[in-house]
Amino acid sequence: MTSSHPMRTAAELASALDLPAAVVRPYGHHMAKIDHRLAAEDLRPGGRTVLVTAINPTPAGEGKTVNTIGLSMALTARGKRAVATLRQPSMGPVFGVKGGGAGGGACQMRPMTDVNLHLTGDFHAVAAANNLLAAALDTSLLLDNPLKIDPERVTWRRVVDMNDRALREVRVGLGGTKNGVPRDGAFDITAASEIMAILALATSISDLRARLGRIQIGESLVDEPVTAEELGAAGAMAVVLRDALDPTLVQTSEGTPVLVHAGPFANIAQGNCSAIADRMAANLGDYVVTEAGFGSDMGAEKYFNIKCRVTGMRPDCAVLVVTARALKFHSGRFKVKPGRPLPTELAEENLDALAEGCSNLEAHLANLAAHGVPVVVAINTFPGDTDAEHALIRERALAAGARAVAKSEVFTKGSDGGLEVADAVIAAAESGEARFRHAYEVTDRVPTKVEALVRGIYGGERAAFSPQASEQLARLESRGQADLPICVAKTQYSLSHDPALLGRPTGFEFPVRELRHYAGAGILVPLAGEVMTMPGLGRRPAFKGIDLAPDGTIIGLT
Repeated sequence: MTSSHPMRTAAELASALDLPAAVVRPYGHHMAKIDHRLAAEDLRPGGRTVLVTAINPTPAGEGKTVNTIGLSMALTARGKRAVATLRQPSMGPVFGVKGGGAGGGACQMRPMTDVNLHLTGDFHAVAAANNLLAAALDTSLLLDNPLKIDPERVTWRRVVDMNDRALREVRVGLGGTKNGVPRDGAFDITAASEIMAILALATSISDLRARLGRIQIGESLVDEPVTAEELGAAGAMAVVLRDALDPTLVQTSEGTPVLVHAGPFANIAQGNCSAIADRMAANLGDYVVTEAGFGSDMGAEKYFNIKCRVTGMRPDCAVLVVTARALKFHSGRFKVKPGRPLPTELAEENLDALAEGCSNLEAHLANLAAHGVPVVVAINTFPGDTDAEHALIRERALAAGARAVAKSEVFTKGSDGGLEVADAVIAAAESGEARFRHAYEVTDRVPTKVEALVRGIYGGERAAFSPQASEQLARLESRGQADLPICVAKTQYSLSHDPALLGRPTGFEFPVRELRHYAGAGILVPLAGEVMTMPGLGRRPAFKGIDLAPDGTIIGLT
């Protein structure tokens, strides 16, 4: 579906936001980099922040990005100056199973192909900075190893922005003494790089430079952490990332502004666009509409407990996106095989399955309420939905504490299909009901912080640290490095660590198998269950349907 609204030039977009030419750097006709220093100004009083999240994702789809874009357009239609802030899609999922990540239907980021592919080069800059550090590390190991780095305890990985399972485990330095010190290594996807997390949390050039210097690449033979600063690479890495610190201004299908910046995944990182983009949007508009990745147990929790500590911003309202078919999937009655079409029964009325699946909705409402944020439930409609299904969702959501429930038809109708949601959001955000609070204090012990999420957000009974995680924790505490927010890496498909546990599982033990210290990003990452940091391609990857026409038009990218 294409938009009937003509695309605005970058200059027109910037002018509509009252941006002076000095802070706007055009990239082609319809995109521009905006000077990150605008985010350093004091937050404009009276602005509102809306977080868009969802239930746990399913193969049936939820539509967070579509509804983030649609809500920003609907708020604009209601006379509010709204600016959406979104992550940049990774090309790995774009060419893999997911396809495009720029919205869809009547709610897309435009120019869509640029957003889905290279945009303004930020992902490449992150990968280049990451791999520069990897090259510096292996060079130092080969050339006399002055920092006494232990090759067996190197933790820094190389990255590439592509799904490539063959790179999950590699052996580097092969082929003779001139090629380096042989050691085991690995690749992650670029979105999983600590540098991506740093880009999303940095607030200035000096902050970026300092965070890069604090990156720990491994440990020495005398049990001391080795940093990027000690390797002498942090300054050059900052140079590579200089332009990437500026968010990119694009537009929605209806020509309203979107700031796209950074792209950390929510199952392995913080799952939100940058702190700079949110603060900049707050100083440019009446409403910031920002999206958190996956469900409230993932991106939203990390938005509340990591990102808000950096930005100093407080959400006035949350929008919880649900669909009838995804809730039916959470009943556990339907089996979906990867790469196969969805069961046709998901599109048929089944109130019993829907009632069972609503337990997942209720858990996410409880998670948002625990952070003191009023919630509007947006029912993202699909063909085949029935009035009875929507009535049941409304009844269960209101009984579980939702402030309002509204129907969203933005995919097909654009802003006109989001007015009901926008009106509910305005009422909630301007009610003054928000009493924002964090789920834990950063000074709590790590087990206390993890238990706060396990019991208060995931619904589990207790956390169980493996011997490896316990040893890593003891080392961090002895070095005074444990007083940081936590960024749990777990499956996105369940509230628990087990993707097979749908709905609202309870009473489970949450296994922490490893604890990673991202000193540059300023977070601790407990890894639970089997978490994949390098995806693979399936039997029917999206790239097989993407091609280039003779006139240069990209086809098949949606």
